[in-house]
Amino acid sequence: MIELQSTEEFNQYKNKDRVIMLFTADWCPDCRVIEPILPEIEEQFSNYTFILIDRDQFISICQDFDVFGIPSFLAFHHGEEIGRFVSKDRKTKEEIVQFIENLPK
Repeated sequence: MIELQSTEEFNQYKNKDRVIMLFTADWCPDCRVIEPILPEIEEQFSNYTFILIDRDQFISICQDFDVFGIPSFLAFHHGEEIGRFVSKDRKTKEEIVQFIENLPK
């Protein structure tokens, strides 16, 4: 998973083909719970680029995209948001997989 380094990078990535942004934070226990399954999900959906966004470093991006709970996922395709799985609730592997499978093809 690629860790976001700048707002400029965010804009570059969201304009690419099939990108999933994961909003997270070091202090978030629910984020730590899903961490071990992320490589498997990345492998299963290798047609997507996965970007890790530290919520505390990029709070302005979170505000701009109404991401107020973590862990949360936003999916983009050529700059257009094609899906969101945003809440403060813990996510299961099954829920994450279902979210990705239901994204427009």
